[in-house]
Amino acid sequence: MGTTSFLTRAQRLLRIRNQLVRECLAEVLATFVMMTITLGSAAQKIAFFQTKGNIITSYLGGALGVMAGIYTAGGISGAHMNPAFSLAMCLIEQFPWWKFPIFVVVQILGSFISAAAVYVLYYDAIWHHGNGTLTVTGPQETASIFATYPTDFVSIGNGFLDQVIGTGVLIIVVMGIMDPRNKPVPKGLEPVVVAFLVLSIECSMGANCGCPLNPARDIGPRLFTYLAGWGPEVFSRGNGWWWVPLVAPLLGAAVGTYLYQLFVAFHYPEEKSEVPAEQGSIVLVNTAISSADIGMSPKERDSGETEPAKYTPPQSPSSTVSPTVAITPLKES
Repeated sequence: MGTTSFLTRAQRLLRIRNQLVRECLAEVLATFVMMTITLGSAAQKIAFFQTKGNIITSYLGGALGVMAGIYTAGGISGAHMNPAFSLAMCLIEQFPWWKFPIFVVVQILGSFISAAAVYVLYYDAIWHHGNGTLTVTGPQETASIFATYPTDFVSIGNGFLDQVIGTGVLIIVVMGIMDPRNKPVPKGLEPVVVAFLVLSIECSMGANCGCPLNPARDIGPRLFTYLAGWGPEVFSRGNGWWWVPLVAPLLGAAVGTYLYQLFVAFHYPEEKSEVPAEQGSIVLVNTAISSADIGMSPKERDSGETEPAKYTPPQSPSSTVSPTVAITPLKES
């Protein structure tokens, strides 16, 4: 009883009612969870001379980190955790453009904090591996624990194309997962399917440059390594590679979004009735729906008039997840 009373008082004192602030807090936490697992798996592989981990465990850590992040905050912020995904949601009008820069900053912040956490967690191992130094190149380098760098023979152009294609494939499949008219994923298992998707891309497209696919995943930890002692070489290594994981995934997200619309979403037969929002919905998308809109007929919403309610959708008493909507194709002019 004492514990319950304390938690109740703490909630009353600390509860934030502003929706944007709540979403930002959830997005920071989700990104932190995802990146801590991702970077931690890389640290075990590199800092322990591949005796405690290998490329497979590193890929698994990245994929499972995505799943954990979505389960952490998918019903609050949508758990984008990736500016490329946020951009895709803006392009299909499922996310407001004015929120885009805010989420980008929040996602970078979450990645930066996770890099600091992993550095503290593996502090002794990192310094032992580097023989008392923090290096960016050579057999004792540890910078690649945190940020991605291309293989020595991979050019900037090849690496850029790698990220456009990889992120494009990611967004295309996520669009299919979220599309209620496509093959639906069992409710609640969407994060698991996305994790397998990420793992498949890492296994097939990770050799060139580490498969960042996420501007926040790369620039946040890279900034941390610059400030923590690795120095400016984190920006010069790989012929100034640092900007590629920032720009290429955004372009890939736009390409993937429009390819899915052009090849799939534009061509569904027109239906007289709307597809139920809950069919095939995914926690990756979260939009605010006012309580006044819930239970209203389409005629009431369009005309602004009210009419006697014939049916009110049942609400699950145990549900704490904000209403979600499914993907719809781009509006035609």
